[in-house]
This record gives sequence, structure tokens and C-alpha cells, in this order.
Amino acid sequence: MYEFDISGGSKAVLYRELLAALDALSAGEQDAIANMANAAALIAQVLPDLNWAGFYRNVGGELVLGPFQGKAACIRIPFGRGVCGAAAASRTTQIVADVHDFPGHIACDAASNAELVVPIVWQGALIGVLDLDSPVAGRFDAEDAAGCEALMAMLAPRIAG
Repeated sequence: MYEFDISGGSKAVLYRELLAALDALSAGEQDAIANMANAAALIAQVLPDLNWAGFYRNVGGELVLGPFQGKAACIRIPFGRGVCGAAAASRTTQIVADVHDFPGHIACDAASNAELVVPIVWQGALIGVLDLDSPVAGRFDAEDAAGCEALMAMLAPRIAG
């Protein structure tokens, strides 16, 4: 059993401690699904005000649902569609303060109001995306994006296989 004492404090401290915990949790493990599953569980446990945390994997140029914490979700998302598809197509992090204002938003959970999606790229290839949803409008900011980008940069080689 793993237990991590992540005190948080400032966002910078929270993400630094979360990065250390995820690094320890996934170190030496080569199974991509196991690492994504533990990452989703840890992120959902540690980050406040989330109602969904998980992964969509790039399978044949389409996003396919991977390990997650939250309500049942959309299984397949084409590149360019919704927030996840936009992140995959552009390979840029998407911070959406109000998903209801995002053109083509895919509503898997009506309780979601804000979304952060981070593309996961390893050696030039898009592996997938990290998707975080919150019931709190405006929940995510540039500090959350930077923290999650650092998490995915560390995790990418551990889920690329």
C-alpha cells in the first residue's frame, strides 16, 4: 500500500510534492496501463475540486479512453473534437475556464464546468492526453497547466511502451 503525505500549501509546493510522489509510484514500472491508473488515482486524490481525472490514449490517430477516476466517460474522441481532441490535434495544453463556452465541447459529465487537458508527447509522438475536469468554473490556471505538464513530461517515457 502506498501512502503519500502531500501537504500542498502553495500550488508550486503541491505540484512539486505530487511530482515526487508520482515519480516514486511509477519508478521501475514498465506497464503503461498500471502507471496511468496509479497516476489518475493519485491526481484525483491530491488535486482539489476535480470530478474527473484520467487519460485518453492515442490509438491509430484517435483518442481512446484509458485509466481514469470519475464517472463513466466518452470512449472515443476524434482529434480536433472537444477539448481533448483540440489538445491532441494542436499538441498544446488547453485551459478552459468554462466548458460551456468551448466550441464543440463534449459533455460526458454535466457537472463539469472547467477543464484542463495536457498532451503527452514522447520522442515526438503523441501518446495521449491527461484530462482533468472540475465542477468549479475557472478552476485551472497557468500554474496548474505547468504542474501537470511537468507530471506528464516525467510520466511520458513510463507510458510510451
